[in-house]
Amino acid sequence: MSAGNRALAELAAAALIGAHMARTRYENLPDDLRPRSLDQAYAIQVAFQRLLIPDQGTIAGYKIALTSKAMQDFVGIHHPLWGAIFANRVHRSPARLAVADYVHLGIECEIALRLGRDLPASGAPYGEADVAAAVEAAMPAFELVEDRNADYKTLDAFGLVADNAWNAGIVLGPEIADWRARDLGAAHGKLELNGTFVGEGHGRDALGHPVTALTWLANGLAERGLALMAGTIVMTGSIVTTKFLKAGDRARYVLDGMGEAELSVA
Repeated sequence: MSAGNRALAELAAAALIGAHMARTRYENLPDDLRPRSLDQAYAIQVAFQRLLIPDQGTIAGYKIALTSKAMQDFVGIHHPLWGAIFANRVHRSPARLAVADYVHLGIECEIALRLGRDLPASGAPYGEADVAAAVEAAMPAFELVEDRNADYKTLDAFGLVADNAWNAGIVLGPEIADWRARDLGAAHGKLELNGTFVGEGHGRDALGHPVTALTWLANGLAERGLALMAGTIVMTGSIVTTKFLKAGDRARYVLDGMGEAELSVA
């Protein structure tokens, strides 16, 4: 990366930190800081992540965004993206969250995969069999999304990437070690909000299969010299469109044969 691009990334990352601290409504970055390519957007994302680590902890995993047609249509961006998950934002089910910690809290229902071995950049390109062999466990999980009341009609894909794909944490359900004995693509999940059914989907809704999504991520990161290490948690994409929560809400996501994840908002 050139010195000029590095300086731009750092300025844009500082602007994002300022907007998050001020809890302002999400806006695309101003023209003088706006990324003009996906490479520039990910460079800003990396700079933004470096600024978050002192407060939010080390990178514990990655989220893959927009892996289903439903989510792509919902946001108006028709290709997947990724962002980092920070250690201090990893919660276990049942989780209790404070609405005051967020500007506009959303949840997404996913199949999370935990790696049991490294996928170094030097090993790419990876095939799905290679990636599947590296997965130690699968689990139902919520992704927490902070969109800061964004206007989806004006959303810029590069800006969404720069802002770490809006990840605000995850809530993990029970780990399933024998996931290979199950058909993750056919796995059916349903979401209940305050006891009322509000959405459903299947594992195949995320790029056809959770392992397909993970393979896409491993190869995409490798192109930028980044590795997926043992212990990393990867959120493979929502099978239900984002639902936004308010104080007093209770959410329950049931993944047939694999348990459930629960959270409440105080």
